[in-house]
Amino acid sequence: MSMMITPLPVNRDLILGSLSKGVRSDGRRLDEYRPIKFEFNVISKANGSASVRIGDTYVLVGVKAEIGKPFPDTPDEGVLIVNSEFVPLASPQFEAGPPDENSIELARVIDRGLRHGGAVDFKDLCIIPNEKVWILWVDIYVLDHGGDLFDATALASMAALMVTKIPVVVVEGSQIVVREEKRPLKIVDYPVSVTINKIGNYLLLDPTLEELELVEARLTMFTNSKGEICAVQKGLPGAFTYDEVMKSVELAKSKGRELRSILLESFNNWDKNVRGALNGV
Repeated sequence: MSMMITPLPVNRDLILGSLSKGVRSDGRRLDEYRPIKFEFNVISKANGSASVRIGDTYVLVGVKAEIGKPFPDTPDEGVLIVNSEFVPLASPQFEAGPPDENSIELARVIDRGLRHGGAVDFKDLCIIPNEKVWILWVDIYVLDHGGDLFDATALASMAALMVTKIPVVVVEGSQIVVREEKRPLKIVDYPVSVTINKIGNYLLLDPTLEELELVEARLTMFTNSKGEICAVQKGLPGAFTYDEVMKSVELAKSKGRELRSILLESFNNWDKNVRGALNGV
């Protein structure tokens, strides 16, 4: 379902007054994220899934794999297709309506970040060049909107891919045999996004829903494990100065390392618990 977003009333003076003191209305620093919590494999019928909570924001991502034809310009590579849906119960801001640019933009930004960040080895998803490849459908569901959807969704999408498993396929002549045995995706990198939001002369990360109403300009930057900027999306009408762009780049790199560390630590802890349960530990 597509949604239209209705603005919320906010106390501009209160928020700007807090920012002028280097703190937020909830006590955080301008560059500080709210607590981040992951859950893995939360949808039993998906090939992979994960949810992420950042403060009051809750995003669920499911990955479904199916066999289909490759794109003509990449005949020996698998396909990634990202869709997003803003669930009506996620926020009183959301109203049912025609296709909404916000959900479309969210899906496109995540798609670009995963591709350009080199998250998955797409050649590993090729079964028969020009004929059969794995298609990965990444479906995003915004279940609770409390601000910072881009970063929460990027983390949830990467987490879902990390636990995705696809059936083992054997090619016998011109036929393919799909076995019950499954294998993980070949994950190459762990791109994450950091979204820098501008309110007046202040740059802040992970805005609350109230802060989001005052944001004049937005930069979402994906970085890979090497700290390289691999995708950028500018949003909203406002502008960034050259110095603000340079500061945003440094924030994307430093905070990207932090987010990636949280992602990997959460995954490793989950994986350890799963292995322990299987081994009866």
